[in-house]
Amino acid sequence: MFLFRASRYLEELDKFRPDIYKACKASMVIAEHDLDFLRINKETFSECPSESIDYAVMENTEDAVVVAMDAGWSDIGSWSSLWDISEKDMDGNATHGDVILHNSKNSYIRTDGKLVAAVGVDDLVIVATKDALMVAHKDSVQDAKIIAEQLKAKSRSEWELHREVYRPWGKYDSIDHSDRYQVKRITVKPGAKLSVQMHHHRAEHWIVVSGTARVTNGAETFLLAENESTYIPLGAVHALENPGKVNLELIEVQSGSYLGEDDIVRLEDKYGRLTTED
Repeated sequence: MFLFRASRYLEELDKFRPDIYKACKASMVIAEHDLDFLRINKETFSECPSESIDYAVMENTEDAVVVAMDAGWSDIGSWSSLWDISEKDMDGNATHGDVILHNSKNSYIRTDGKLVAAVGVDDLVIVATKDALMVAHKDSVQDAKIIAEQLKAKSRSEWELHREVYRPWGKYDSIDHSDRYQVKRITVKPGAKLSVQMHHHRAEHWIVVSGTARVTNGAETFLLAENESTYIPLGAVHALENPGKVNLELIEVQSGSYLGEDDIVRLEDKYGRLTTED
């Protein structure tokens, strides 16, 4: 483990690997804030040489000392490592979320939503998220990266997209979809506003679940309260805003011949986004 002041490390990095230092500094100069994140410039940072701190600095500096330490440290580099450090029941199972077990031992089971019931399993890692379900033997869990490579090779949506997506104005959760419809649960933060936009291939129904929505639908602007709804026709210029003090929750039902996120024509955006990927 390394411990140093950031300023001191940067001095040594600039001394021994000025190419890395300059690339990183350039990418930070044009970094952008996104919600609680600071996103460095991708194109500039990609020019940074790939080198570990060990080789770049620590093997060259003359101003370092080594101190032995027994801190019970674990990198937690795999799901099986999480099982190692987790609190377990009398059968050696570590569980998180809504889990029911029967005749199962020495397993790590985690769910972020749906109930997971495990019967007669041993030494497994079971992880259920909104996006996917993974079942693996603890001795083979590191091979999950092979599945990720297969998803990428097959251009599966799970490789690039999450069901729950965060945006500067809040988030949305794609709770159902088919060829010609998609249902989203949308959360808009107080004072936030989605871009003024239109779609070429889909219409939308908005139903307010909680909070207050200020809706622009064509030439009209009006308020919607809980249990009220509106219809956005295909091609209509529209916008959604939360003028209240609490989160706005609504259900959006999209219908049309194409429902991709790239069917968004932004006409105005308070967050300066120019593409549908922002």
